[in-house]
Amino acid sequence: MDEFADIAEKLRQRLAELTERADEIEDDLRQPLDADFSEQAIDLADDEALEGVEDVLRAEAVQVRAALARIENGTYGTCANCGETIPRARLAARPIATRCIKCAA
Repeated sequence: MDEFADIAEKLRQRLAELTERADEIEDDLRQPLDADFSEQAIDLADDEALEGVEDVLRAEAVQVRAALARIENGTYGTCANCGETIPRARLAARPIATRCIKCAA
């Protein structure tokens, strides 16, 4: 784990950002609708867009948690497809990577 301590810290920071933003969106979505029907239509359209953003944020959070779990269990940095070592430069650029560049292509 010490080998990837810097990446783990970046992943934890990213997870905190994702969680905070998703929670803000969730709070926004819980707000009651405006009494004005035209405003309600706009609010509903905005809510639909926010739900899409929230889904993307939560999906990335799942990937970040999985990467942190791989760091913890010692499988981080090993390609899930071919079993080769994923180069550190790739992990630094894309810390949630599960495959080496060759297998990802």
